[in-house]
Amino acid sequence: MIDPIEQFNIEKIFTIGHIGHQEIAFTNSSAYMFGTVAIISLLMIGGVSQKRLVPGRIQSIAELCFEFVATTIRSNAGQEGMKFFPLVFSIFMLLAVSNVIGIIPYTFTIASHIVVTAALALLVFLTVIIYGFYKNGLKFLKIFVPKGVPIAILPAVVAIEVFSFFVRPVSHSVRLFANMLAGHITLKVFASFIVTLGTFGFVGWLGATLPLGLTIALTALELLIALLQAYVFAILTVIYLNDAIHPGH
Repeated sequence: MIDPIEQFNIEKIFTIGHIGHQEIAFTNSSAYMFGTVAIISLLMIGGVSQKRLVPGRIQSIAELCFEFVATTIRSNAGQEGMKFFPLVFSIFMLLAVSNVIGIIPYTFTIASHIVVTAALALLVFLTVIIYGFYKNGLKFLKIFVPKGVPIAILPAVVAIEVFSFFVRPVSHSVRLFANMLAGHITLKVFASFIVTLGTFGFVGWLGATLPLGLTIALTALELLIALLQAYVFAILTVIYLNDAIHPGH
C-alpha cells in the first residue's frame, strides 16, 4: 500500500548535538531549507554579477523577482514599506522556490509542516507589533478602532478587531500549510491509482490512463498553487506591515 502521508515524514540525517536530553538533529527538512537558500543565493548573485544591458536568463529572472516584490510592496504599503523589502523578498523567494521544488517527485515540501509556516507567520506578527509600537507608540492601537464607527457599537467592533488581529498568525500559517498538505496528498493518491491499476495487466494499464491524465493536470495545478500561495503569504505580510506603518488608515 502507498501511504500518501509518508512523503511528509521528518527523517534525521545526522545529530548536531544535545540540549539536556533533547537531541538537535539535521533533518531532511533542514537539508531542503539549505538547498532552497543555496538556489536563491546562486540565482540572485548570478543575476547581480551579470549586469548586462540586454539581460540574460538568470539576470531576467532575478530582476523579475525583484521588481515583482518591490511593486507589491509599493502598491500596498507605499514607498515607506520598502524598508521591509528584505523581509518580504526573503519570505516570498523561500516559499516560491521550496514549493516548486516540492512538486518534483520524491522531494520534500518544507511548507507542508505547520511548524515552518507558523514560524514565518509569527515572525511577521511580532515584526508588526514591535515596529508598530516603535514607530507610532500608543497610536499603533488605532488599528483596533476603525474610523466612522458609531459609539454604540464601538466596543463590539474593537473586540472583533482585537480578536481578528491575534488570530492573524493562525490564518496566515494554516492557509499555506493546508494548501501544500492537501495538494501533495491528492497528487500521491492519484499517482498510487496508476501503480495499483498497473498490476492488472494490459486492461489495468489501459484504465490507468485516466488517473495518469488527472495526475498530470493536478501537477500543473499544484505548480500554480505553489507560486500563488507564496504570493498570498507575501502580500498578506505586506498588508499586515502596512498596519504598523500607517495605523488607523
